[in-house]
Amino acid sequence: MTSDPFGTLRKTLWIGGAPWTGKSTVARLLAARHGLATYHHDDRARPAATPADDVPAADQLTAVLAEFRQRFEHALEELRAWESPRPIVAEGRGLRPELVAPLVDSPSRMVVLVPTELFRQHQLRHQSDAPAIPRQRTRLTRDRMLAAQAVRSARELGIRVIEIDGRLDPAGVTDVVAEHFRAYLNA
Repeated sequence: MTSDPFGTLRKTLWIGGAPWTGKSTVARLLAARHGLATYHHDDRARPAATPADDVPAADQLTAVLAEFRQRFEHALEELRAWESPRPIVAEGRGLRPELVAPLVDSPSRMVVLVPTELFRQHQLRHQSDAPAIPRQRTRLTRDRMLAAQAVRSARELGIRVIEIDGRLDPAGVTDVVAEHFRAYLNA
């Protein structure tokens, strides 16, 4: 690891995972409850290029993962330069377990949120900016593949995966995440 002059990365808690799981909301609630600073990776990083409709989902997955690696390096530069007296909770779908794991002293510094298939379908039905039908299938397939890859990677690295099924509201999911991070929140 390169220089971390303010020890920011050592104090960071990481929330990664799939779209539509409430990562940003959980990070905001967690920060408000525990006096943390927040880093919203997906808001800060340049948006991913949207692949053409006819690009297979597997090829989109490869391109998105490569872009996530590049964007992660930018995130690390920003976080290393961030002098914060408070611990930081960083969230975003581009914060992948295989990228974060080499930086942390324990896998318990990260959680991965992924939707169940039923919850994903519910979200799709109620999402106001749902993509057009031809793109929808490819995007959903790519998002399923991203989630599955994140779950595999997290489990291989001993990082906790929390499945979001819609039974808990955002405050309830935040309770689960806070319990997971309890040792760091009480420090």
